[in-house]
Amino acid sequence: MSLSIGIVGLPNVGKSTLFNALTRKSVEAANYPFCTIDPSVGVVAVPDERIWKLSEFSKSKKTIPAVVEFVDIAGLVKGASEGEGLGNKFLQNIRETDAIAEVVRIFEDDNIIHVHNKVDPISDIAVINLELVLADNETVSKRRANLLRDLKQGKKEATAEDAALEKIEKVLAEGKLARSAVLNDDEELILKGMHLLTMKPILYVLNKKSGGRNIDEIDHVGFDEIIRYIVSLGSSWVIVDANIESEIKDLEGDDKQIFRESLGAKEDGINNLIKSGYDILGLMTYFTTGEDETRAWTVKKGSTAPEAGAAIHGDFREKFIRAEVVAWDKLLEAGSYPAAREKALVRTEGKEYVVKDGDVIEFKI
Repeated sequence: MSLSIGIVGLPNVGKSTLFNALTRKSVEAANYPFCTIDPSVGVVAVPDERIWKLSEFSKSKKTIPAVVEFVDIAGLVKGASEGEGLGNKFLQNIRETDAIAEVVRIFEDDNIIHVHNKVDPISDIAVINLELVLADNETVSKRRANLLRDLKQGKKEATAEDAALEKIEKVLAEGKLARSAVLNDDEELILKGMHLLTMKPILYVLNKKSGGRNIDEIDHVGFDEIIRYIVSLGSSWVIVDANIESEIKDLEGDDKQIFRESLGAKEDGINNLIKSGYDILGLMTYFTTGEDETRAWTVKKGSTAPEAGAAIHGDFREKFIRAEVVAWDKLLEAGSYPAAREKALVRTEGKEYVVKDGDVIEFKI
């Protein structure tokens, strides 16, 4: 399953620096046939210690982690919805992604000019979101106009679609994101094919700078306001020092953490970003493990066993008989598969079983 997150932001917010740090975690294209050679796309491994423990447990020859795709999209400027800057190309690139990582600058640095000559994260978020809202409003208006003939003929499908679009148009007119509209399951399905920009989940990446004047450090009240604003949009956030992460991208293990802390950062912002991106896409991981290979498989949360099996091969959905399932940590505690079976930790599950994050599964077809 290849799902992508578009990295967007105003100019000079650290977007490209962040992408450069991310691409250090790119996986080998040989393991992922969908991997593109486009330099603006990075397929990165999802940090997950479970797969490495399982691989060691099975003494696997090969270890393949879950991945998520990040797309570096050209900087947005005010007026993009009307063709300013790269305009339509920028918006089309976002439309092709499944989620948005919106980079927001929270540091002041006299050597790095802000496009609006003032560091104001809430204003920056509002500028970008307004451009997305305006673009969606145009898309919705055009679609409703195209439905007029079918509506006059009383076609049920057109009536249902127009009702859903009307709900979206109302929230967009208020300057709100399309995903704030209250839709039923049928309406969500109707609108899915339109790829509306503001229906996509958004993760706000708050970029700070070591040695700079960071809002979270010098203005706690102002920073709390930023977080409340993001929460009011129904979104989540992570803090990243893109500059530090880019500087240490070639280091490994303890050396990396030691150098990160010496530069003034405590947490691995890149790992937090990747994991948060994976989460907002509504994804989870199950594993297969053996001597030849330990692999993390990506599926949507709530997937049944046959649906999860289809991640391996389409036949696993149609020819599914049963699945043998054990929680990854229980398998490691048992010490071996035979011991796990002896302790009744390995369960036989049928077609209705909903796969849990961290399950180790062997499918029977």
